[in-house]
Amino acid sequence: MQKNLLNIGFGNTIVAERIVSIVSPNSAPMKRLKDEARDNRYLVNATQGRKTRSIIITDSNHVILSAMQPETISQRYEILQQSQSPSK
Repeated sequence: MQKNLLNIGFGNTIVAERIVSIVSPNSAPMKRLKDEARDNRYLVNATQGRKTRSIIITDSNHVILSAMQPETISQRYEILQQSQSPSK
């Protein structure tokens, strides 16, 4: 079984099949989600010291912070999914 890796910036990759959602970190519920994940040790900071621009939530309840815009990550995810779909 081949795992597809999605680049989330600065050389960081995650397994694309594990992604549940990609969201903006600006709302209060997302800030609470980030704080709760930090407290429960489920937070992965992949920003390399830069500003958090997107939050990725996985099926294992891990919360991953990225310095890339959610739209950019979503586009990369879509391209990855299209390249993996069988041709007719």
